[in-house]
Amino acid sequence: MSSNTPALLEGATRTLAEFASAVAFEDIPKQVVARMKTSLLDSIGCCLFGATLPWTQRVQAMVEEEGARPVASIFGSGRKTSVAGAVLVNATAGHAFELDDIHKESIVHAGSIAVPVVLAFAEQKGRASGRELLTAMATGYEIGTRVGNAATMGLFFRGFHPQGASGVFVAAASAARMLELDAGQMQHALGIVGSQAGGLMAAQEGAMVKRFHSGRAGQSGVYSALLAQRGFTGIGDVLEAGYGGYLSSYSDKPNAPRLTDELGAVWEAGKVGYKPHACVTSIHSSLDAFKHLMDTHGLAPGDIERVDVGTSKMTYQHCAWQYKAQGVTAAQMNLFYGIAVIAHDGVAFVAQYAEDRLAEPRLVDFVGRVHAHIDEEIEGMGAAFRHAARVKVTTRDGRSFSHEILNRRGSPENPMTAEDVEYKFRNVVASCLSPAHIDRVIALVDRIEESASCDELIALLAAPR
Repeated sequence: MSSNTPALLEGATRTLAEFASAVAFEDIPKQVVARMKTSLLDSIGCCLFGATLPWTQRVQAMVEEEGARPVASIFGSGRKTSVAGAVLVNATAGHAFELDDIHKESIVHAGSIAVPVVLAFAEQKGRASGRELLTAMATGYEIGTRVGNAATMGLFFRGFHPQGASGVFVAAASAARMLELDAGQMQHALGIVGSQAGGLMAAQEGAMVKRFHSGRAGQSGVYSALLAQRGFTGIGDVLEAGYGGYLSSYSDKPNAPRLTDELGAVWEAGKVGYKPHACVTSIHSSLDAFKHLMDTHGLAPGDIERVDVGTSKMTYQHCAWQYKAQGVTAAQMNLFYGIAVIAHDGVAFVAQYAEDRLAEPRLVDFVGRVHAHIDEEIEGMGAAFRHAARVKVTTRDGRSFSHEILNRRGSPENPMTAEDVEYKFRNVVASCLSPAHIDRVIALVDRIEESASCDELIALLAAPR
């Protein structure tokens, strides 16, 4: 059947594999290197904090019980396991609290996958240079986000979680670079990992398994690269195959040319954004627009009769479902709860998503005042504005105020600076690292491209808390 179905883009998997295996540190634009360094720091923070959470600790306990050969560290534990086992735990940790970086078009959080992969291989190898690390990271980001771009939101609307689906390609490309695979082996690594893609979006409504999608994607990438290194073969045209390929199977509206558009000239890795809030990216503009109205007009929660939020169809479907106190994941994915914590706390960060807050009566009461709808003008702007929001507040004394944000804070169009990300990092890891170790990690990442070895950085991340 497959031979009778034309390819979506002839030779695309091979083209990406050739690029991924050949790109050198010197080929990566300086601004992309800077973005990778910022992403490295941000992702380390996500992993260290995520390692303290119960869902990550359950995965860690399972991995430790297997007793694999100890070559790579489980962050924050002082213990080691196999590369694949360490990545399974550490990448779960990276996505464990909705803090990880985001590439808007692909809907992939590449950092929580790529960083655990490259650090685990660097530790196993010993004395891996900072340039090796950044090159492998950038390669994973570039390949995985291009796959996500080509899958389009059609993959998401089918019910697949891009982190567990397109995310496997981030891991395979990163791992293959750390193993120095050639173009043919890289192509097989991608061809193997494409069969491992998965992750269902229903997990967002209360299940721990959403966090695990990231860990499993990372682990699958490790296995795929190791198998390719040993001559194991994958689907040579895994991305573009007209029948049974990744794009043709996972998306009802694939855009295959996005796989290779301006490859090497325009770097998707440079388009990564960061999260100021500890919740799903899709609602950040809504939260900031609402906070702007509260601050500008001096409103208190008791002043507000109704909040109306207009969003894209994607955000509405993703986040505007009836809130129930059914776990941290559900709260972090829910628009109504996010608005409620902004109303009462003015922020939506770690403390606002503690288990004991999720059914707090004053928050649940405020949730009932929040209403959402698809804003047809926002929807008409296209996928680039899927995070946009228009918020209207009606007060109990009859006044109304409105504000819109088209590009969320933290996006490339409305960026957080490297200093903003450092501030976030310090707050995220305050309970995980001593002040001196926080400063040292920041210093090591800041000049990592000059480092002949990443061993000291890895040791700091591995030390028990």
